[in-house]
Formats: sequence, structure tokens, C-alpha cells
Amino acid sequence: MIFDFHTHSFFSDGIASPIELTRFAVSYGYKAIAITDHASYSNLDFLVDNIKKDCQLAEKYWDITAIPGVEISNVPAKDIDKMAGYAKERGAKLVIAHGQSVVERVEEGTNWEAVNSKHVDILAHPGIISEKEAEAAAKNGIFLEVTARKGHSLGNGRTVVLGRKAGARFLLNTDAHGPYDLFQGNFQEVVGKGAGLNPDEIKEILEINTRMVIEKAKKN
Repeated sequence: MIFDFHTHSFFSDGIASPIELTRFAVSYGYKAIAITDHASYSNLDFLVDNIKKDCQLAEKYWDITAIPGVEISNVPAKDIDKMAGYAKERGAKLVIAHGQSVVERVEEGTNWEAVNSKHVDILAHPGIISEKEAEAAAKNGIFLEVTARKGHSLGNGRTVVLGRKAGARFLLNTDAHGPYDLFQGNFQEVVGKGAGLNPDEIKEILEINTRMVIEKAKKN
């Protein structure tokens, strides 16, 4: 079974509609997918309202949990918590913060504001995350992403080392921008192994952490 909480449709920079992406996910054996397009105040209302429609459609006919969410991306760091709260008010069931990837010029301080937010659920590809940020993520129950995305994945090793030391929880996500970026076969586990996660940690992610995310999304 595959669980993936970071994907993009053509509502931001992906190539498929939310329902198309979800259909491919079902065919690959997914049990849960979150559609989390890049968001700020300029498009947040539109995204949540429309992604919800396809997620509801998918759950009506297919055996999958489809979660409408957003990825708050490249916004002023000091506004992350406020924007994440607004997204939840609008109906987003999952809020990701776009972390300080090693391949993008994300504003300094973004990781820190995200892991101290009351409304952020996942810090995506946090790049050169600090010990203090990892500790805050653990303390505040914010998941750290280990990603399959090219470029962003260069920070996976550091994320695992510091996240493990801090006691933070991990997720294995694709950051997919199209159907063929989704996990297939055992590639989710392969990404975890490549990042330095041991078999017990990977099992915990797939059997416990994923369920925690789904239950939290249902409560939002």
C-alpha cells in the first residue's frame, strides 16, 4: 500500500487534473493521496474549492482517501502561520510548507516559521535543516518530508540524521508533478533506504505516521 501526501495538479505546476492524478494513484496501489498545489493568498480560495470537488468524487467511486490540501510556497516567512490558518479555515485538510530546499532560493527563516506554526502539518524538503528546527518539528508534531523529487532530495540525508536525533516523525512523499512521478512498486521504500532510513523507520512511516496524517486530515 502506498501513501503520498505531496502532489501537484495543473492548478499549479503539474500536468494533470486532481482526478486524473488520483486515478493513476489508484491504479498504482495507493491508499491515500493528497493534492497540494502551490498556494498563496492569490489563489488559495480557488485551489481549495476546486481540489475538494475532485477529492470528493474520487472517494465516492474509488477505494482511496483523497485529501484536498495546499503547499504554501515562497511566501514571506513571517506570514506562514497566518496563511496556513486561513487555508484550514477555507477547507484545506492538509497544509504543507515549502521548505528551504537546497535548489531554490526560499526565504531564510521559512523552515523555522513552518515548524513553529500551529497550522502547518508537513515541512516539505527542508534542505539544510538546523538542529533547532528539527527539534521544533518534533516538539510541535510537524512531519518532516523525505522526498523523491529530483533536486529537493539532495537534502534528504541531513533531514534524516537531524530529524532522527530530534525524535521527529518522517513522511515519504513524491512531490509529484504528473502521474509518472508517483510511486510505483516498492519505490517509496527505496527512496527511504536511499535517504538512510532503516527498515524499522520505514515501517513506522508506512504503518503509523501515514495513519496519523490521515486521521489529522479527517479532523480538520
